[in-house]
Parts: sequence; C-alpha cells; structure tokens
Amino acid sequence: MGEKKPQTEAFKITKNHRRLLLGSVFLMATSAIGPAFLTQTAVFTAQFAASFAFAILLSILIDIGAQINIWRVLVVTGERGQEIANDVFKGLGTFISILIGIGGLAFNIGNIAGAGLGLNAIFGLDVKWGAAITAVLAILIFVSKSGQKIMDVVTMFLGVLMIVIVAFVMFKASPPYGEALTHMVLPEQPFALVLPIITLVGGTVGGYITFAGAHRILDSGIKGQDFLPFVNKAAITGILTTGVLRALLFLAVLGVVVTGVTLSSENPPASVFEHVLGPIGKNIFGVVLFAAAMSSVIGSAYTSATFIKTMHKSLFNKNNLIVITFIVISTIIFLSVGRPVTLLIIAGALNGLILPITLGTILIASKRRSIVGDYRHPTWMLVFGIVAVVITIFAGVFSLQGLFDLFK
Repeated sequence: MGEKKPQTEAFKITKNHRRLLLGSVFLMATSAIGPAFLTQTAVFTAQFAASFAFAILLSILIDIGAQINIWRVLVVTGERGQEIANDVFKGLGTFISILIGIGGLAFNIGNIAGAGLGLNAIFGLDVKWGAAITAVLAILIFVSKSGQKIMDVVTMFLGVLMIVIVAFVMFKASPPYGEALTHMVLPEQPFALVLPIITLVGGTVGGYITFAGAHRILDSGIKGQDFLPFVNKAAITGILTTGVLRALLFLAVLGVVVTGVTLSSENPPASVFEHVLGPIGKNIFGVVLFAAAMSSVIGSAYTSATFIKTMHKSLFNKNNLIVITFIVISTIIFLSVGRPVTLLIIAGALNGLILPITLGTILIASKRRSIVGDYRHPTWMLVFGIVAVVITIFAGVFSLQGLFDLFK
C-alpha cells in the first residue's frame, strides 16, 4: 500500500507542472541554441551537404543518453549536479562549479555580443547599444516578482519564434528532402563526420547546458522517483526541440548550397536568409539571432548561478543577485573589450571538458545506494551514458587542441 499513494500523486500533473515541463524543456533547448549553434550548423552543412543529416541524427541520440541520465539522477536525489559530485568525491562539485562559472561567463559575453548583433541587423542599432539593451531586458526578467514564470514564458516564446521563422525559410529554400533522408542513414563519408558529431554534442549538452532544465525543475521543488515519467518526457523533449531547430536550419542551408551558392564566410547563416528572402532576409535573421542570443543569456546566467550559489551558504538565497552580477560583468567586458574571441575559445575548451566529468560523476552516483537510496538506474541508460562519456572525452581532447592552438 505504501508504494501506491506516491504513484497516484505522480500522475496528477497540474497546470503548473505543464508550464514547468515546457519551461524546463525550452530553457535547456534555447540555452543550447545560441549564436554559435546557428553558425556551426550553417558551416557544417555547407561542408558536408546532405551527409550532415547523419551527424545530426547521431548527435541527438547521444544527447538523449547524456541528458536522461543526468536529469533522472538529479531529480531522484533532489540534489544539483555539483552537490552530487561532492557526494561522490569531496571537492569535485566545487571544482565543477568553478569551471562552469568561468565557462558560462565567457559564453555569456558571446551571447550578449550576439544579441547586440541581432538588434543591429533588425534596427540598425549600434552593436554595443544593442548589447546594453539586451542586458537590461534580461535583468528586468530576473528582478520581477514572477521572475521564474516570466523566464519560462520568454524562453518558450523565443524558442517557438525561432522554429517558426527557420521553418518558413526552409520551405522557401525547397531543399532536397529525399537526398537528406537517404544520407541520414547512408552518409557518403561517415568517418569525416566524427568531428561535427563531437562538436554538436558538446554544443548541445556541454558545460552548463545539460543542467539548465534539471536545475529549473529542482528549484520548483519537484524531486523524487514519483516524477521520473515527468523527467523522462522533459529531458527527451528538450533534446528533440533542439534537434528540430537544427534539422530545419540544416535543410534551409542545404536548399541554398545545393544550388551552388557559396555562403558568406563572415556570417554564413545570415547569407542563407538573404539568399532565400532577399534584402529583408538580413532583418529576419536578426530576429532569429536576437532570439537565440537572448534566450542563451537567460539560460547561461540562470544555470551558472545555480552552481555558484552552492559554493557558500551566504550565496544560497541570493540567486537573483548572482544572475544580475553575472549579466552585468558579461556586458561590461563586451562593451570594453569587444568581441571576446579568446575568451570564447577558452570557454569552448572548458565546455568540452565539463560534460565527461559531470556525466561520468552522475553515472557513478547512480550506482551508489548512499546517494540514490533504493532507486535502481536502468542498465541500458548506464550503457547509453558510458557511450556519451567516451564520445565527450574526444570532444574534450579537440577542445584542448583549440586551446593549445591559441597559445602557439
């Protein structure tokens, strides 16, 4: 009898639960869809054409393996990623929090810059003014009394907006759907796609991103085994949402490059929009770029704060103050330094290193009764997670190579 009651409660999904489900899904998805995501997808599509579909499919499967392992263990224990890491090995969680804090800050500078460029493309505003306006808008969301609800609504709106616009561009581009479908399972040079697959995995669930939605769920007080069906749905939907936008953008770019058009090296995705939609394409791409960057600013600041706040008791109840400070510092650095290429390369290296450490730690925790209690982590998920760890170790090696190249 003792087990039946929680099971009944688990399936009583309220309206707030549904909003939280969508909020956590879009927070994770839009955190992954930043300015780098847009450029990355365009560049790889131009390079590998229809065969890039295989890389997208494989990366989505690996992403699900990483995401579902982490979200389940976090919600079962009711602890954040760094807290579980400290349970596994004392001090590891603090180390991870520092890595994510530094990496998140550096990426946020790039997100602020991207939002500034988006407003420049839409309205012709100076990029620095656009960056400052973005920072103010993001801060207003967090200082509001209903900050978390507004964050959920804003990330959902921006996510849907991006999907609708990119879908429209894709249909206008008339890509070869059959060719893309064939190469999704039969790529021309599968081994040449190893680097793109690793890059996509690192960009979709690397660093702080994989914890964005799970930490959002925990902050709402949802925890325990009763909510595992809810968590499975949220984790997989988050990855699929990111995958849908990636696939739509891939097809839009494919529809352009198969006609022989060479994309602009300065701004590959923008040139796709201009080719398909004409001069107004630049403005419309600006909307997508602003939406991608703004949502990433929110996701990066929020999730980084959930790591930083556990580093000291005095910080735990000051989440909004940490978020605001995080955004202000990111903006000041961008306004004073400009485009932070060096910081982004360093952040990319940290991003590649963080996921194998965090995911590996979560997998160890999933088998420790002292951490997860009577919860039994499915073996197939564990195997799925181990595969993701191995692949992301390779991502870390490539990321480090980029870091070494910086100092040559």
